[in-house]
Amino acid sequence: MGEHFALFHIGFIKVTFFDLLDVMVMTVILYKLYIFVRGSRAAQMFVGLVLIFFASLIARLFNMSGMTWIFDSLKTVWLVAFVIIFQPELRRMLIFLGQSRLIRYFVKVSSQRTFDEVTKAAVELSNRRFGGLIVVTRDTGVKSIVETGMQIQAEVSSELITSIFNPKSPLHDGAVIIQNDLIQAAKCILPLSQSTSIDPRLGTRHRAAVGLAEESDAIIIVISEETGKIAVAKEGILIQDLDKVAIRAVLYTAFNVDSDSSN
Repeated sequence: MGEHFALFHIGFIKVTFFDLLDVMVMTVILYKLYIFVRGSRAAQMFVGLVLIFFASLIARLFNMSGMTWIFDSLKTVWLVAFVIIFQPELRRMLIFLGQSRLIRYFVKVSSQRTFDEVTKAAVELSNRRFGGLIVVTRDTGVKSIVETGMQIQAEVSSELITSIFNPKSPLHDGAVIIQNDLIQAAKCILPLSQSTSIDPRLGTRHRAAVGLAEESDAIIIVISEETGKIAVAKEGILIQDLDKVAIRAVLYTAFNVDSDSSN
């Protein structure tokens, strides 16, 4: 059956359409990997590993038994070395894949831990009377907002959020943007709402929260520096005087996350 798929022969080597497809796919994968690690310290090591990989293929292709035995013997060692050497790049790559819309469409990433950390941070900021503005994005993109701040790209934790909004921190002004379970940026500038229905006693943070809620489907948590009270803006509406349970419920409901108990 394989004869029907053969495109041409090179001596004793039969080349089929699937062989060409395999080569093209591998070429694209290796190129993308190189682009991903380019500029990092691992780039040269990556090139070296690719050369070793192709050397092993050539040795196997021409039945070089001695070279093939060496490469096969070192196969496990190379795998461990690859994981150790490229640990930071592999982590970044997995995060990048997890952020893709296609992956998130088919695999719903659990955000329960993220929401718990955000809730914990809001309560801590309230207790310390630190003003805060936390944006948790949904489907509407906020790239233009992210670009106004400083890139963070860090795992969500209550400690990090609290430290960002410490009045002594250079990042405390503006908003923190949480997207795909990561803190994408801090010190971001949000659009101010011009709505006359907002209580005039509320400050700029609350107007900024409502302003973004009017333009996107994001959930914005506001912590008042003066009173320590917590509010949530969503769908252009500001919900005030929320406690830990209420904040958690708003986030879980908005993102369709099931919770059988609350802390």
